[in-house]
Amino acid sequence: MRIRGRGFVIAFMGLCLATLAALTPPAHALDNGVALTPPMGWNSWNKFACKGVNEQVVRAAADAMAANGMKDAGYQYIVIDDCWQTSRDAQGNIVADKDKFPSGIKAVADYVHSKGLKFGIYTDAGAMTCAKRPGSIGHEYQDAQQYANWGVDYLKEDWCNTLPGQSSESSYTLMREALKATGRPILFSICEWGSTKPWLWAGPVGNMWRSTGDIQDCWDCKKQWGGNGVVQILDQLAPIYSYAGPGHWNDPDMLEVGNGGMTQEENRAHFGMWAMLSAPLLAGNDLEHMTPAIKEILLNKEVIAVDQDTLGQQARRVKQQNGLEVWSKELADGGRAVALLNRSDAPATIEATWQEIGYPAKTSAAVRDLWAMKDLGQKTGGYSATVPSHGMVMVKVEP
Repeated sequence: MRIRGRGFVIAFMGLCLATLAALTPPAHALDNGVALTPPMGWNSWNKFACKGVNEQVVRAAADAMAANGMKDAGYQYIVIDDCWQTSRDAQGNIVADKDKFPSGIKAVADYVHSKGLKFGIYTDAGAMTCAKRPGSIGHEYQDAQQYANWGVDYLKEDWCNTLPGQSSESSYTLMREALKATGRPILFSICEWGSTKPWLWAGPVGNMWRSTGDIQDCWDCKKQWGGNGVVQILDQLAPIYSYAGPGHWNDPDMLEVGNGGMTQEENRAHFGMWAMLSAPLLAGNDLEHMTPAIKEILLNKEVIAVDQDTLGQQARRVKQQNGLEVWSKELADGGRAVALLNRSDAPATIEATWQEIGYPAKTSAAVRDLWAMKDLGQKTGGYSATVPSHGMVMVKVEP
């Protein structure tokens, strides 16, 4: 009996230590002075992809962001994704596509900066990008200096067409060092699709790391090649909440809000849950031609404030049953952001108790509806609401 008891204790201690190790965040974040809150901006890929991206599209996005309230709401990065580059010159310098960007990348960056915004660009850690354009392998320091010379403020590095056995951690660390050597603060976005569990190693390497495969413009649509709908991404992000924090963020991919594949309720839930996740908020729609309904989602400053909270904690899923979920996010002022998420196909009542979100059961707390921007009064013990199918109610709770 003693031997069995001792074995049980040892096994139990081992389980506890393994669990603790799994939940322990990286030792420290990349110290480059950027992304102390999740980055906000726009990326060209989800709407324009390879075929549609060009200089006019990027300038129009900058014009729109500066004029439509997005800049005032905190959006600041204009990022060109894949297909801006075509080749390398005799000296090995990366060459921009002259048909798509006749003025050159520096001129586009200067234009973005003239709007009071920041400029981002894309590369790949392999020999070629996902669209078969030149990658950065073997040219990391040369490319980093070129980007700095152009005025780049944000670099996204993808993981297509890498070499057999190529190490993601080593490859991205090399680019981190190359960016550091330029002397220019450049936000570094790692994009290896969560394939090597970057949350375990990327904290000191990049400011954000893709934690899943590519997002799809849909609510629930797992693809065999790795594409994910909104709810699939939520399930993948839920267990790794402890790895996010100021300067180093789990990245569930760019927003699909406004691209036509989801209902208004689904778009609202998508955006609200990204805010709960402390995710980078990178719009992926056509900023120049947004409907008022989409603008209402992307410009909700109270929801954005949850994403940008300085404590930098990612929400935890504290309850789930039959597609009905409660998520809670601790805020810097001691309050909680709470999401009541309905993944089911019918409206349903969802309740969050104060104990579930970390308060004593008899606490009296002020509740504010963040989508309606309306105070709901003092509540004791918890809060419940009827939530539309594929929708969410998002509140702030303050004892």
